[in-house]
Amino acid sequence: MGSGSSVNANYKYSLQKSENVQTLPDETHPAFKAAVLIQQWYRRYVARLEMRRRCTWRIFQSIEYACEQDQIKLHNFFSYLMDHFTPSSSKERDFISRMFISGESFKEAELEKYCDYESLEVPDSYTGPHLSFPLLPDHATALLEAFKHKQQLHARYLLNLLHETRKHLKQLPNISHVSTCYSEEITVCGDLHGQLDDLFLIFYKNGLPSPSKSYVFNGDFVDRGKQSLEILIVLFTFLLIYPKEVHLNRGNHEDHMVNLRYGFTKEVMQKYKVHGKKILKMIQNVFCWLPLATLIDQKVLIIHGGISDTTDLDMLEKIQRNKFVSVLRGKKRKESNRNVEIQELNGESKVEADPAGNEADPSFSLQPRPAQAPSVANRLEFSKWVRQTVQEQIEWCRQLVDISESEPEELTYSSVVSLTDLDEPCWTRQDEWKQILDILWSDPIPQEGCRVNTVRGGGCYFGPDVTGKILEKHNLQFLIRSHECKQEGYEFCHNRKVLTIFSASNYYEIGSNRGAYVKLGPDLIPHFVQYQANKMAHTLTMTQRISRVEESAFRALREKLFAHTSALIRAFKAYDKDNTGRITLSNWATAVESVLHLGLPWRMLRPQLVRSTEDGMLEYKSWLDDLAMEQRSQEHIQSSLLEVIYRNRSNLETIFRIIDRDHSGLISSEEFHQTWKLFSSHMNIELTDDGINDLVRSIDFNKDGNIDFNEFLEAFRLVKQSQ
Repeated sequence: MGSGSSVNANYKYSLQKSENVQTLPDETHPAFKAAVLIQQWYRRYVARLEMRRRCTWRIFQSIEYACEQDQIKLHNFFSYLMDHFTPSSSKERDFISRMFISGESFKEAELEKYCDYESLEVPDSYTGPHLSFPLLPDHATALLEAFKHKQQLHARYLLNLLHETRKHLKQLPNISHVSTCYSEEITVCGDLHGQLDDLFLIFYKNGLPSPSKSYVFNGDFVDRGKQSLEILIVLFTFLLIYPKEVHLNRGNHEDHMVNLRYGFTKEVMQKYKVHGKKILKMIQNVFCWLPLATLIDQKVLIIHGGISDTTDLDMLEKIQRNKFVSVLRGKKRKESNRNVEIQELNGESKVEADPAGNEADPSFSLQPRPAQAPSVANRLEFSKWVRQTVQEQIEWCRQLVDISESEPEELTYSSVVSLTDLDEPCWTRQDEWKQILDILWSDPIPQEGCRVNTVRGGGCYFGPDVTGKILEKHNLQFLIRSHECKQEGYEFCHNRKVLTIFSASNYYEIGSNRGAYVKLGPDLIPHFVQYQANKMAHTLTMTQRISRVEESAFRALREKLFAHTSALIRAFKAYDKDNTGRITLSNWATAVESVLHLGLPWRMLRPQLVRSTEDGMLEYKSWLDDLAMEQRSQEHIQSSLLEVIYRNRSNLETIFRIIDRDHSGLISSEEFHQTWKLFSSHMNIELTDDGINDLVRSIDFNKDGNIDFNEFLEAFRLVKQSQ
């Protein structure tokens, strides 16, 4: 009886509850319409933000790559000078030698003597970290703590560290082989570009290098950021403490010619004013010994830039990588000389009659004839014969180019490999240079094929078909590369066969991108960790972040436009046949792209760059005046001169630092005189010798016989002003 009443009560309660349930409104209900409108508005809002973000990204990347293209063009000009400039005097010959050739290589003993760290004393007043070798984990911890407190490592310890790092790197192969069997996982980091906070955050999140924590740092440790030297010190320290767990690849910025332009050279000289020259020389030598690639479990290839359709890992394994101190320099070699060498190695006659029947230059008959080769069965005698023959060939080449005798070079891993593989094809220096250039500078594209990378000016673009062929040829699963900033810190392409990893967060501006690193276990499945090293980036909303980055991008773009004012006026006048001072907005977009060649969607960017006009016409002279007014608010210089300075400053500063061989910040009057004779054609400036001498006297304000960069820049302004 009681249970029956309970059932009836529950039934009545459930019936009442079902009657109170509200049904969803249909499409005609006002609430439903409001929800749809809110969704549509939000989607449009997000789409507009995404469009702004992509436009901003394209601006930053286009300007960055155009700057790299200028750098390579400048060094192509240097190569042209070396090939075509005939010195008219011993002074000019010495100048060319110092500027382009000397400093490329030091003899072993000379480098040891030049960078003698033992002669430097550490004063009692020094409060920074102390190093003793062999290094221990405590030394690395002390360095990290010191750098967090903005302390500086003494020059003695730094030179000692570079010396030990160089010794270690010389024993490494061109391609480092790493296995996941010896550690739980391997962490791969991309570009750091002098941003020490990113490295600190990686170590905080992932742990310091240790026997169970392996790292691969994929190049571009330096330039752009303000703490490149500290990053090098930390990485080299861990490399020496854990040589089997820490691996460093060379990037395109581990190149002293690139460092001249992008800030690392300047950073070193500012931090070490007394011993900076020695430190730079040692770093330059360390960079050329960095391995070129890393291979994980024979399945994952890690290279800084990319590949091309001619990439050959077997060739990369055998190249003497230290020969390429700068990939931007010394890339041309006359094939005729190479053919002579090949003929000699093949035992063919070297002295031939010319078409007129005369004998060849007798100076070329001085090459020693190699002795009869012993039997290959006697490997010891055969090895001695190879070394002797190679040494004789090297000495003969030195005599031809008037290079003094050097000490016998210590055998390294790459030289031993090259001596033991005599049956392999004989590659030219040009072939070897291209292999290194491609893996340091190339970028992937979604289209098939392989073509020259015209945007950067170096390396190539490689498509998914090229990736597939290289992976199949070497039995690889996928490639890991860096070299390109990605908004999320990483990105897959080519059907997930190419992974780009970039570890410098906020690369263009605060909030512009995340940094990331990737971890690989025995299964070789990538696991990503993303981060923002700047605390401010975490406090910004998406709209604030995009607005901040967008403002910075358009500021840089307006500077770029202003720097090409003269060329823009000529392009606008080509569309202004009646000389009205007005052109259509469509013609404006076409003309701007024809001058800047940035590949940007100018019609989409127009609202941010040009004030709206009622009739669709632009008064381009007033628009350019507005650009000039904006830049003059920062620099009190005539508009025409300021335009020239904006356009040429990077090239001029690079040229100045190349001439300034001792990195003292000064060049002599004689060097200045020779410089202006060499580069007058490059800058479309003509000056007589008397004119150059007058210019030297007028800009040497303190009359000390030397010229600093500001005086050098003043000379350029004065010459342009007089034209």
